[in-house]
Amino acid sequence: MKYKDYYEILGVSRDADSSAIKSAYRKLARKYHPDVNKTKEAEEKFKDINEAYEVLSDKNKRQRYDSLGSNWQGGADWTPPPGFENFGFNFNQGGAQSFDFGGSGFSDFFSSLFGDMMSGMGAGQSSRGGFSGFDFGGGQRNSSARRRTAQDAKPEELDITKTLNVTARELFEGKPISVTFTNIEKCTHCDGHGYCSNCGGTGITSTPKTVKVKLPKGIEEGKKIRLKGEGKTGSYGTKGDLYFVVHFKDNEYEFEDNTLVKDVEITPPEAVLGCNKDIVTLHGKINIKIPAGVSSGQALRLKQLGLPNTSGYGDLKARIKIIVPKNQPKEVVDLYKRILSLQ
Repeated sequence: MKYKDYYEILGVSRDADSSAIKSAYRKLARKYHPDVNKTKEAEEKFKDINEAYEVLSDKNKRQRYDSLGSNWQGGADWTPPPGFENFGFNFNQGGAQSFDFGGSGFSDFFSSLFGDMMSGMGAGQSSRGGFSGFDFGGGQRNSSARRRTAQDAKPEELDITKTLNVTARELFEGKPISVTFTNIEKCTHCDGHGYCSNCGGTGITSTPKTVKVKLPKGIEEGKKIRLKGEGKTGSYGTKGDLYFVVHFKDNEYEFEDNTLVKDVEITPPEAVLGCNKDIVTLHGKINIKIPAGVSSGQALRLKQLGLPNTSGYGDLKARIKIIVPKNQPKEVVDLYKRILSLQ
């Protein structure tokens, strides 16, 4: 049978640690996963990658594999060393159930080395000190695999924190806001090891999630809103919380706590002579009187036309912004010249 160099398949050195092996596996699994790479070569490559990682990520299997010593250089016609030749899969013998690898079955080389570690096991069962019973088809992991993760993640490790940008209009109306985001977390089927089809061999899952967020009246910038049980899911179904950090962001208004600031554009003649302007506020359209001689940057405070708070509403500042229209007619330009000469 053909010898397989698992280290070469993953592209790691023979003294690589578990972290380097996992990193190499995840990189290759993303590249050659059948859902991403449709070629026949990729399918075979993906099987080899899974098989290599199955061995090198397991201390006992890796030790047995490394015990081949110099024999690993033997080439295509490899013969198992003494003590290995009788190993084999004994599924469906002696009443044992079949073991489902979800279509990514191992090679004869793997069977020769590790078949005894799974011999006589039922589907999803585990031998003492032997194969851990992973389900490559995305099914439920066995109890011993669950015991290895018996110390479920701490509650705070399952929490998610995100920034929630809200507009002045949303704060004013106070209606629940629909928020959709991508929830990325460790695969709960394989506990992040990338052994199952649920995560495509990456060890992580990415799913869209939509929640409704109710903004409390008078909420301040930087405050958190908690949605209980909407965070990540632990190995035993424990759920963390989802936190949104509120950030005020609006193209029309600036925020000063519950007071809003809105620019009101006027021309130089309007600034000199004074005028009336219609402006749109959150409370509706109003008309304001701008006094003569107003300066750019000066603000007119409009009571109770800002954001809601616990006692009513904040104020609105109408900040004057003097603008000079472009492409002025010659007559207007001549008038400005005369005005300038009189000053």
